[in-house]
Amino acid sequence: MEAVWRERMVPGEPEIFVAWQEGPADRTLLAIHGGPDWDHSYLRDPLQRLDSRLLLPDLRGCGRSGRVPEYHPDSVVDDLVRVLDAFGVERADVLGHSYGGMVAQRFAIMRPERVRSLIVSGSSVLPVPAGAFDGWAERDEVLARQGDPWERGDLTAEECVRAEAFAAAPANIRRAEAMAGYLERLAEIRFGGEWVRQLQGGGLVSPRLPGAAERIAELGIPVLLLHGRYDMTFPVGLVEPTLELVPGARAVVLEDAGHMLHIDDPDGYVLAIGKFLEGAALGGRLELGGAGAV
Repeated sequence: MEAVWRERMVPGEPEIFVAWQEGPADRTLLAIHGGPDWDHSYLRDPLQRLDSRLLLPDLRGCGRSGRVPEYHPDSVVDDLVRVLDAFGVERADVLGHSYGGMVAQRFAIMRPERVRSLIVSGSSVLPVPAGAFDGWAERDEVLARQGDPWERGDLTAEECVRAEAFAAAPANIRRAEAMAGYLERLAEIRFGGEWVRQLQGGGLVSPRLPGAAERIAELGIPVLLLHGRYDMTFPVGLVEPTLELVPGARAVVLEDAGHMLHIDDPDGYVLAIGKFLEGAALGGRLELGGAGAV
């Protein structure tokens, strides 16, 4: 059956656009996109296969959500609370991908009463250290071919964000057969330039909170680290140290996947999340066995 997506504007300052899909009333997954100057749409498939009610907002300044003079991750946390309130959700399973993975962690730490479980997808709990990718010749070669649209000087910020997303596709997608579909998906994204303009001005605060791993461990909620083996943005080598700092957390590394692991291996991605959410619903820790090898 084809997925049916509905759309809603959550009122406030600014308005937040939400794409949502019906599902069990007690089973809501809030999914936070990356970028941040992207929109939610690249996450729809395969999340739409899950047996959950899905809420996929565009972050403030992104996609079809409203714009404001200044951007701060704490304001995003407030927006996400408004989204849950608008849909009558007390506690949600929260997934964040890439930049959204750091936003999801900040949300869980700042508003723990609203989070039932946390999924960090293609992101990291620990900061990426200098030299984390040293010696990975394949990555060096891919990035050397990528090109930098910001050097052109004839593009707007929005155009640069779009051009950069297309240029980075070979670094983000592992499987050649997944590339065509990914490029089609990129063509549908409403890219923006609000956040990057503030970044260039030196005034953008990172969503990553100090001591995030220890603070997440104190929450005592189910945590899943979901990663692609060949992620060229957030190194897979940070998964094991995070597991040591967050007792009870689980990890699944998809072996033939990169940063956009949900596109490289959609079946494995949905399977991992589905099993994790089943465990979270039972109030216990999920044992993934061989599927969870790091």
